[in-house]
Amino acid sequence: MSGTWAIIVAAGRGSRIGTDLPKQYLKLGDTSILALTLDNFLKHPNIDGVLVVIHSDDKELFERECFQFADKVRIAFGGATRQESVLNGLQALESTRPNVVLVHDAARPFTSHDVISDLIHASNCGKAAVAASPVVDSLKQVTNNIILKNVDRNGLWHAQTPQAFPFDLIHNAHLAIEDLSNYTDDAAVAETCGHQISIVTSSKENFKITTPEDLVQATMIVNNRLTNELKMESRTGFGYDVHCFEEGDHVTLCGIDIPHTKKLKGHSDADVGLHALTDAILGALCEGDIGTHFPPSDPQWKGALSDQFLIFARDRVIARQGKIIHVDVTIVCERPKIGPNRELMVAKMAEILDIKPNRVSIKATTSEKLGFTGREEGIAAQAVATIQLPSTD
Repeated sequence: MSGTWAIIVAAGRGSRIGTDLPKQYLKLGDTSILALTLDNFLKHPNIDGVLVVIHSDDKELFERECFQFADKVRIAFGGATRQESVLNGLQALESTRPNVVLVHDAARPFTSHDVISDLIHASNCGKAAVAASPVVDSLKQVTNNIILKNVDRNGLWHAQTPQAFPFDLIHNAHLAIEDLSNYTDDAAVAETCGHQISIVTSSKENFKITTPEDLVQATMIVNNRLTNELKMESRTGFGYDVHCFEEGDHVTLCGIDIPHTKKLKGHSDADVGLHALTDAILGALCEGDIGTHFPPSDPQWKGALSDQFLIFARDRVIARQGKIIHVDVTIVCERPKIGPNRELMVAKMAEILDIKPNRVSIKATTSEKLGFTGREEGIAAQAVATIQLPSTD
């Protein structure tokens, strides 16, 4: 068992919203509600995989409205009720058996990453936890439009999703209950089997789109976010790295092993390209350099692959709600020849950074036989990274 998976429940018909199309496929701006939800979870750095449970009639609809995620998520088909759909999703993950599973409604596209992180942390500690917001309105018990009494709101919470559990706990709970039709959420299933559920405080923005009024509110949120995205500022960072040669049979450059008569000497794999680019991104973030976060004095980084350093820098950009726009790496050496490996290097860096290859540039040059690179004593690399971050002005 390892990792954290999210099950996105998207098999419902959404009849209360009053449209022929199931509500999870309605669009907010140019993007379907389900696509927004999938994108949110796939971008969370601690989510290792996403499984979406859809209605058996919706396969073509899913492929059309969520085409960009077709190769990024697993698909299972739903049952007659929500909890049967959840059980189908859990059964589909039985071979993977993640440590933690989050169950989430497709029609809640605005869950914050902080809430997801808190839920994952709770379940990694062996607890079941649900996102919820405290009740703030006055509550009345009503019959035939007549108020019978006031209800004390102290201690009352609106249950939301995600709901997070150790995988075996929630899987076994669903299997233990013969009739799941009376259950409306996963926490109730777990409680029936004797498990305690804790609360992770969420906000009202994590609402479930259910009515036409909810759809209007969701559209306003998306429009506001698009407006705020325009208030981004561009940052540029520069990185430089150099490593000398030692005895060996290959060099690692930009994540690719290239046969050579020597290798680069370093505490890690000495990938000058990825080291320089990591420093460039950290520089654009004003968050120190590679040595700040991965000191060479620390034995755990001995022989480490440098892609994990670049992944760390990438995730720091994501954590600050930014994005990487473009990267440019220049390798300075006489040998080995970079040209024959350039395409592989571009593809590898694009994969690590999770950006398109047309946003990655790798160039090579020599120093015309001058200096340590000209004497073939080592390799140097320069890198420039352009990122966008929310403006703080």
